Amino acid sequence: MNIAIVASSNGNQRHRILSVARELGREHHVTIYSRRDGSEGKPRTRVAPGVTLEHIDVGPACDLPADDVVPYLNDVGVHLMKRWRQDRPDIIHAHSWTSGLAAVAGAKGLDVPVTQTFHTVDTAHQKLERALGRRADAVIAGSGDEESALIRLGVPRHNIAIVPYGVDTERFHRRGAVATKGSRKRLLHVGPLSTERGAHTVVRALQGLGDVELVIAGGPDPEALGNDKDAQRLRDLAEQLGVADRVTLLGQVRRASVPKLMRSADAVVSVPREAVTGIVALEAMACGVPVIASAVGAHLDSIVDGVTGLLVPPDQPARTARLARELLWDPTLRTALGYAGADRARSRYSWERVSQELVRVYEAACA
Repeated sequence: MNIAIVASSNGNQRHRILSVARELGREHHVTIYSRRDGSEGKPRTRVAPGVTLEHIDVGPACDLPADDVVPYLNDVGVHLMKRWRQDRPDIIHAHSWTSGLAAVAGAKGLDVPVTQTFHTVDTAHQKLERALGRRADAVIAGSGDEESALIRLGVPRHNIAIVPYGVDTERFHRRGAVATKGSRKRLLHVGPLSTERGAHTVVRALQGLGDVELVIAGGPDPEALGNDKDAQRLRDLAEQLGVADRVTLLGQVRRASVPKLMRSADAVVSVPREAVTGIVALEAMACGVPVIASAVGAHLDSIVDGVTGLLVPPDQPARTARLARELLWDPTLRTALGYAGADRARSRYSWERVSQELVRVYEAACA
């Protein structure tokens, strides 16, 4: 298949799109079209076998919020229309509502199916997303929770296909380097430091966990932690609770270092109020590390409570602490959850499996 992907420049989205594109490129030809968000880079770049990235030179060459991209969407659509008349794709996959508007404009008159992924339902642009969802030949949701949100939005149920967000099982796996640690049992939180992401809940839970350390990876670069308001709030909270000597803030950690950091933990705690992708839990599961995760979003699909991990409502430090106590002092439970989680991540969420499911959606849309 000749697959055209229209994507925004969002960093997290870009990483996932490139990962699945590389897998698709093993058997198909994939072109990713993205508005240029930086001054560097050739107009066309081969990023992997079978995968080409094309920059669209429209608007300022910098990262823009979605609303600020809107004035340039017509020009992006015109560019796509010209390109697709030269090299007609078999299927178009748009990521985000802005990319969806550009893709629909570019596909006009070509009789090429358009599939749509929103990643999150944007309450400020529900009318646009509803229209795009009804116009698309298929809307691809990342979880059952996202499917429900799309149905509430007004997207026909029969038009929605669930294809989960994947995890790189070649980088995240049980065997590999392990970050150094001391004698204390270790909990790990990975992600932004804002309150809604759950780090504050884990700090509060630490108060009831005795001689356990908490390592928090995320937020700004390490040298900027001292001036970061979210980091300071976490430090202040840890001081108030008397656990500051057991909390370590690492700041942003290089992606290459995340697997060995996860393998050093006795458990990974990921308890955000929303979990669109649930990627932290998936990466920990792939590393064979037991997970305590909030019972929201994608976690409800990836984690079978008590089998591949433990679920807890968000913003519940006492219940989080109780589950952590059970887990940290029960090596048999940790081992069982670790093995089951790794098996589920490998069999259900590998990029190979995700790409196969995407191709089935593409083929159905073409049919």
